Amino acid sequence: MANKEWFYAWFDTSYYHLLYKHRNDEEARQFIESLSKNLKLPKGAQVLDLACGKGRHSVMLHRAGLNVLGVDLSSNSIASAQKNTSNDLRFAVHDMREIIPNERFNAVFNLFTSFGYFDTTEENDRVIESIYEMLSIKGIFVIDFINCCKSINSLVLSEEKNIDNIHFSIRRKFDGKHIYKYINVTDGTKKIAFMERIQALFLADFKRLFKDKFFIKNVYGDYKLNPFVAEESDRLIIIAERK
Repeated sequence: MANKEWFYAWFDTSYYHLLYKHRNDEEARQFIESLSKNLKLPKGAQVLDLACGKGRHSVMLHRAGLNVLGVDLSSNSIASAQKNTSNDLRFAVHDMREIIPNERFNAVFNLFTSFGYFDTTEENDRVIESIYEMLSIKGIFVIDFINCCKSINSLVLSEEKNIDNIHFSIRRKFDGKHIYKYINVTDGTKKIAFMERIQALFLADFKRLFKDKFFIKNVYGDYKLNPFVAEESDRLIIIAERK
């Protein structure tokens, strides 16, 4: 896999975590509590937090009584997450497009818009195939994605942020297929440029991705699991079951 892929540089830097530090543990706790009540997974169920970052959701899943493996492509994020390691909470560096050998899960969680990063839709299929292969029969797959319908219609084209004496100049665009975010960082005399890019995926796209492998059980529009409304909801949260 070529290092030209944008997420290698961005997700492995401290600036990424600084920009998104408002996504806090309390938000993760509330979301996982809502999911736990909805899913009713048995204590000790084997679950995968796929693209776990520094593991804030993994920790909350573990506190809910689950046996958790958190994986992420960012070695720096995993190094940070491993500070929380215990007998039932593990972390590893892993590419979501690949199957994890010798592991089988009752549920897979893909949270905080950790999908659609790749160049082709075929790579989306690879991710879905890997998840399918790692799930037990009737295992649960939960994906939490931005609601592209609302996000595109209300796209903030530019903004400036100062966080901990570091300046972020952010520009956004939608090209019909992808949502781009260009991040220019000024850290003292140092200037660094990064880019985020996600595929603009809608509920209909996920239905196509899932149709041969998953039943969609529920679709929600926020972290309190209120119903999804395309023009209004902040999130697109899908709960699906392996066929």
